[in-house]
Amino acid sequence: MAAAASAASVLLAAAERSRWRRVPTLLLPPRKWAWRQRSMKHAATPGRNITRVLIANRGEIACRVIRTARKMGIQSVAVFSEADRNSMHVDMADKAYCIGPAPSQQSYLCMEKIIEVAKISAAQAIHPGYGFLSENMEFAELCKQEGIIFIGPPSSAIRDMGIKSTSKSIMAAAGVPVVEGYHGEDQSDQCLKEHAGRIGYPVMIKAVRGGGGKGMRIIRSEEEFQEQLESARREAKKSFNDDAMLIEKFVDTPRHVEVQVFGDHHGNVVYLFERDCSVQRRHQKIIEEAPAPGIKPEVRKKLGEAAVRAAKAVSYVGAGTVEFIMDSKQNFYFMEMNTRLQVEHPVSEMITGTDLVEWQLRVAAGEKIPLSQEDIPLQGHAFEARIYAEDPNNNFMPGAGPLVHLSTPQADPSKRIETGVRQGPTSKTTETMIVGLHTNIDFLLRLSSHPEFEAGNVHTDFIPQHHKELLPSRSSVAKESLCQAALGLILKEKAVTDAFKLHVQDQFSPFSFSNGRRLNICYTRNMTLRDGNSDVAIAVTYNHDGSYNMQIEDKTFQVLGELSSEEDCTYLKCSVNGVASKAKLVILDSTIYLFTMEGSIEIDIPVPKYLSSVSSEGTQGGTIAPMTGTIEKVFVKAGDTVKAGDSLLVMIAMKMEHTIKAPKDGTIKKVFFREGAQANRHAPLVEFEEEAE
Repeated sequence: MAAAASAASVLLAAAERSRWRRVPTLLLPPRKWAWRQRSMKHAATPGRNITRVLIANRGEIACRVIRTARKMGIQSVAVFSEADRNSMHVDMADKAYCIGPAPSQQSYLCMEKIIEVAKISAAQAIHPGYGFLSENMEFAELCKQEGIIFIGPPSSAIRDMGIKSTSKSIMAAAGVPVVEGYHGEDQSDQCLKEHAGRIGYPVMIKAVRGGGGKGMRIIRSEEEFQEQLESARREAKKSFNDDAMLIEKFVDTPRHVEVQVFGDHHGNVVYLFERDCSVQRRHQKIIEEAPAPGIKPEVRKKLGEAAVRAAKAVSYVGAGTVEFIMDSKQNFYFMEMNTRLQVEHPVSEMITGTDLVEWQLRVAAGEKIPLSQEDIPLQGHAFEARIYAEDPNNNFMPGAGPLVHLSTPQADPSKRIETGVRQGPTSKTTETMIVGLHTNIDFLLRLSSHPEFEAGNVHTDFIPQHHKELLPSRSSVAKESLCQAALGLILKEKAVTDAFKLHVQDQFSPFSFSNGRRLNICYTRNMTLRDGNSDVAIAVTYNHDGSYNMQIEDKTFQVLGELSSEEDCTYLKCSVNGVASKAKLVILDSTIYLFTMEGSIEIDIPVPKYLSSVSSEGTQGGTIAPMTGTIEKVFVKAGDTVKAGDSLLVMIAMKMEHTIKAPKDGTIKKVFFREGAQANRHAPLVEFEEEAE
């Protein structure tokens, strides 16, 4: 598969119309263009039957909506960028249309293209999913003008809740508790700084629009205010095209608790209980839990009722989430409202036995909410863990790359898999395994088994507080695991050799294969594997009974095992000094991957010296890109003198801003990228002048 999405979830128990009409018709399959003249000028009012829905999104949420639509007998229409042509949601949909190149501004965020596809495909409704156009007031209004049902709240609710300063005023008037802060019109740096001082540090500064932690910073002192403000403004402008900010008092070690609400066109609003989303990194959620642990019944009721008041205050329709900050005494304060379906909505479905996408489609068609508040059950407990393409050991840097291997647990009544990515045939295994890019899977295993997490003692500083246990320094791989890796490599080589021998057995002598077989003596082979940055020498003796003796340093291990294939997966069954184990084995690009229920191990096969000596031009004494991203800001030029820790560049990846700082004092020799350029991971960014000897 060409590229991997940034996240998957495992759950347990506006161009102008005339401008777009000049886009080449090749963007859409020619056979579909015969429908261009169909008119959909009827009003987008409740009560219309929905027989075909367009999903203006991609990935896991598009697949999620398609599944429910299919269950309801509703046809689905997918849209896709050129980069997503072979994606899962494209294959799942009844019809699919290409809407442009990979950049989202030219495809998924282009409102007129989405509307045109809705007309061509005769879709009565558009489901925006989450992200992209889901909280875009202009898009909701455009759907209404074009006579297409927008499966979401009215544009006025998106507007009022999308601007945090406006939403807080509305919430205060509705009797919903709010945090002390500044939400005024004066956006000068000096005014914001004065209000921060009045409120008292630490303060939270955040963009008035958007969410997901973008444009949000915690400022703990006056000295760092200006730098953090400028960084937040840049990130907000990039993500939401609006750099207006608000300031709030920062609640130390708070919990992040949110309530799922649902409204209809008849004035009914209900809540489907709360979710705890406290465990976060970079203000983005990692694990969600419903119901929230340790919440008193009376507090749960107050939370739900406050969320309903918030929804009614803006005449809310459809699925939404009201987010609260909660202190150690379970006092809660309104933070924001997400006017869409959330990534974590499945945990609410699992504890209430509902299908919120089905509710969305029915309510959009004019029906009432299927259940009253008294009839919504609270049953069981659910967790959602988000699997991200990122490197937790490198400050959770986002990653990208080919998804060359993916296997996930088999879904059953106790667990759900929400994903929009795949690799080859579906694999049914007992654990999630990904090869081809860094993920946070092992981090999630450590997090979910942490005693304080199991006790429900969660808050938004959970990861920093338990950093050492959750992100331990990389220790050497156990010698037994090195023996497993060596055995897996030997058996894989033997399998390839045996297959080749069968193919050419009449053409070659059996003595031409170096598979370790000797007539009178035991063959010993010297292997080298790499554990992190250290090479490990392994002397492997091939015994006549099919076992191996492996010597690592001064210790010898007796190793025996075999490979087996189970449902398109290769497993290594192994015994090291009599201790049996079973691991899934993948060998790819000079790396051996071993997957067990306890986690995964990566052991490299060193590249020969004659190859490793060949490299592209580097940046001796410089900096390299920590991830693939866009150069947003360049602060230095050739000839500048910098100190260690000075900001050199700002990169944007996954809509998050990352500042690249000088690793040492020195003089800049060359800057390799201009602002707006794309840099690949490990690309040279800045080169320093060589120090005089």
